[in-house]
Amino acid sequence: MIGNLLAPELKELIRQRNFTQLREILCDFPAPDVAEIFVDLKPGDEAVLLRLLPHDLAAEVFEYLPREDQEQTLLAMGTEEVAGILNDLSPDDRTALLEELPSAVTQKLLALLKPEERKIATNLLGYPKDSIGRRMTPEYVAVKQTWTVAEVLEHLRHEKDKRAAVNQLYVVDEKSRLVDFLRLRDLVVADADTPVTELLQNQNLALHATADQETAIAAFKKYDVTILPVVDSKDVIVGVITVDDVLDLAEREATEDIQKLGGMDALDAPYLKIGLWDMLKKRAPWLSILFVSEMFTSTAMGYFETEIEKAAILAIFLPLILSSGGNSGSQATTLIIRAMALRHVELRDWWRVFKRELASGFLLGVTLASLGFLRILAWQWLGLKNYGPHFVLLALTIGGSLVGVVLWGSLIGAMLPIFLRFCKLDPATCSAPFVATLVDVTGIMIYFTVAFHVLHL
Repeated sequence: MIGNLLAPELKELIRQRNFTQLREILCDFPAPDVAEIFVDLKPGDEAVLLRLLPHDLAAEVFEYLPREDQEQTLLAMGTEEVAGILNDLSPDDRTALLEELPSAVTQKLLALLKPEERKIATNLLGYPKDSIGRRMTPEYVAVKQTWTVAEVLEHLRHEKDKRAAVNQLYVVDEKSRLVDFLRLRDLVVADADTPVTELLQNQNLALHATADQETAIAAFKKYDVTILPVVDSKDVIVGVITVDDVLDLAEREATEDIQKLGGMDALDAPYLKIGLWDMLKKRAPWLSILFVSEMFTSTAMGYFETEIEKAAILAIFLPLILSSGGNSGSQATTLIIRAMALRHVELRDWWRVFKRELASGFLLGVTLASLGFLRILAWQWLGLKNYGPHFVLLALTIGGSLVGVVLWGSLIGAMLPIFLRFCKLDPATCSAPFVATLVDVTGIMIYFTVAFHVLHL
């Protein structure tokens, strides 16, 4: 990696205060590579290097820094330098930074912006948290549907700085309501007197500013586009959202879901960046809940204490039974949560999911039951273990229990995320450890109930 190779050299040049060579080295790399170099440096060193870069490059590099590094670097810079960076940041990246900061800090930074930039920042921050409005940029080009190609080209000359959407122009009516869009390549090959209406794409695709950001991810995937307009409740265009922002959103959403599946709250920072105390606050509550839940396992075992005393051999297979049910439940919940995130499964599909898991859970249970049954018979016949005169009944007990527990685990793992979505809760909170814990408690009841009837305890 470029950052790993150059970081030691840059640190030495910073120590030597050799700013001329530092500037020459950094200006030879594109902004993403320079940002990669900065990540390995201290915030103070990052601030020093940002001061050395040309103004435009410094702002572009800052956009590529991780959010935590941005915050720390701002604290290490002077007020005038911070103002320069913030005013040059793209509106969507600036909003993403400001919304993560404490409100008092955000207000101070807003005061450093130019009046027009402050108005833009305030408008974007006024949209609900996690809405598309917070991720859009107002840098778009709108043209009137009554114009000709010549009028559009003349308008473009005055809008050349709006680079976010210059390759796609949005056609609006007299009330600025979105009508359609036209492509720049169609515009440049058309005759000057061609009406705009003849170049329309007849694809009035748009996102609503107050919609959840996950809507943007689904729309970009469905329509295979790189940019989409954003409208308000009156269909007036207010901005655009680009694919780079959507990719960041998708990565963040996937990371949060994976971390929740592990049985914890989603981290607010990369693993190596988050503080120890913050890490404990994210993990300890869920572990405590799971620990308390597991106590019911002991309670359930105590209920069947008499049966265990009569056939102590049952305790040997208890971990096998419970882990099988927990594993099947974890598989099911992971599959369903991901399918729901990709919109492959909706609430209305719950019955189809139930029937599917009923069949697959039964067949999986039969598969494991066969293995368990044959294992007991093989160990007994080979003399590796003496399970007593009733080893066949024991094998039937293990087999029957595996069918029941695996089937139950699959159903619980699949239905719980759907139930949580129905209750308007995040299905990812139905983590694999939580499902495994729930299956442990019920699995004990299934196991000893089967044992009671088969072995006549």
